Amino acid sequence: MKIDAAICSSARLARDRRFDGRFFTAVKTTGIFCRPICPARPPLERNVTYYATAAEAANAGFRPCLRCRPDSAPGSPAWGLVSTTVQRALKLMRSEREPQSVERLAERLGVSSRYLRRLFAEHLGVSPLAVWQTERALFAFRLLRDTHLPIAEIAYESGFNSLRRFNGVFKQIYQRTPSEVRREGSGDQLKPGIATQVRLYLDYRPPLDWPQLLSFLGARALKGVEQVDGEVYSRSIALDGCRGSIRVTNDAERNRLMVEISGQEGGAGLYLLNQRLRRLFDLDADIEEIQTVLNADPLLERQLTLQPGLRLPGAWDPFEYALRAILGQQISVAAATTIAGRLVARYGESFMDVAGEERFLFPTAQQLVGADFAGLGLTRTRAKTLREFVAATLDGRVNFTEQSLEAWCEQVTALPGIGDWTAQYIAMRGLSMPDAFPSSDLGILQALGSEGEKAKPKQALARAEQWRPWRAYGAMLLWQSLKSGDKK
Repeated sequence: MKIDAAICSSARLARDRRFDGRFFTAVKTTGIFCRPICPARPPLERNVTYYATAAEAANAGFRPCLRCRPDSAPGSPAWGLVSTTVQRALKLMRSEREPQSVERLAERLGVSSRYLRRLFAEHLGVSPLAVWQTERALFAFRLLRDTHLPIAEIAYESGFNSLRRFNGVFKQIYQRTPSEVRREGSGDQLKPGIATQVRLYLDYRPPLDWPQLLSFLGARALKGVEQVDGEVYSRSIALDGCRGSIRVTNDAERNRLMVEISGQEGGAGLYLLNQRLRRLFDLDADIEEIQTVLNADPLLERQLTLQPGLRLPGAWDPFEYALRAILGQQISVAAATTIAGRLVARYGESFMDVAGEERFLFPTAQQLVGADFAGLGLTRTRAKTLREFVAATLDGRVNFTEQSLEAWCEQVTALPGIGDWTAQYIAMRGLSMPDAFPSSDLGILQALGSEGEKAKPKQALARAEQWRPWRAYGAMLLWQSLKSGDKK
């Protein structure tokens, strides 16, 4: 992928955190590649090469730096600049613990394996397998340095079912064995008495408006499932057959979130948990690019000035969020949260966490077969829509795999009782599609109106054309503008 060497040079010499994860510097004289914030003495310009992703640098024969640790870098926004098919492939690869063959991946995407290989070579310069191996090896390095999990378990958590295969790939990329890295690691331990097996760190590029994220999520938190307490977000989780809970805090000085995971035996599902949390808190957003596009609109520019660390709150689970969005059609956020809480209390699985507190898991589609939605306080029409949605999820008419915004909306609006607003809102938050835009939303129409008159949906769509492909962020800013009173 082509990047601007002059910009990269300035950023690495300044150690500018805004460029962390946007590119990597490979040093020809040492054979190492670094983040732009590496604390080591900057090499001479003639001795460096710039790569847009860690996978490219590793595939070129460079090994990751042990000081700045590319394994901890925020996700590369460069992925968002590649073709839609490659983006979908990358998201599918990251949504499952184990690797998929190129043939199987291509089949799911509806293209030939030869074409998919050609796209990866054209846009990323590496094969799908090279991307998968590099990302998983970097994640394994993080677990080796930051936890005390056994090496065999780390291999499994990183997607390798063979310890021999894991050792081979890891040594190829790091030029040292997992055991050697483990002996050098800090193995972050929690204080005695805190019942937590694993602690993860999720780096991000600043700025991050953590209070705004917590405010948004806190207003929609389900009792027993989620909680926002001060500057802390927590929720119950179920992954890879293990139940537990997470506690997330912001280490603003080091530009990272700290995640404490409790109740899991061995911490199964850590890679998937890492991916879900990055999407939930939108940690890989390309804030500078988003601002460049949205600043063209005066209203959004003013709001971005007030809220420079904007993120698009995602969802822990797409099905959970989709069901909640349908519940919330044409009622207030508070009312929708209350009804969703009744659903959890009646059909969700409860368990006691390691601290002895009762927690609930949001019910799955299988658990909601035959559910009495009308008994939750919903109309018969809405209850019928929910039953149909659950059935469609189970029989495959609705699926949450990566697809285009248009395909998703067409798929879900084919069900009775679900319109474009609901489809777009689920896409926006449940599927984290950055260009989703619920143009008929009352708050959006109020924010875009003038002289006391609301805008029309067609007017909202027309104005939002200049915001592509970041219309979802524009919607968030419009809602925030109503709260701040800055509306014109």
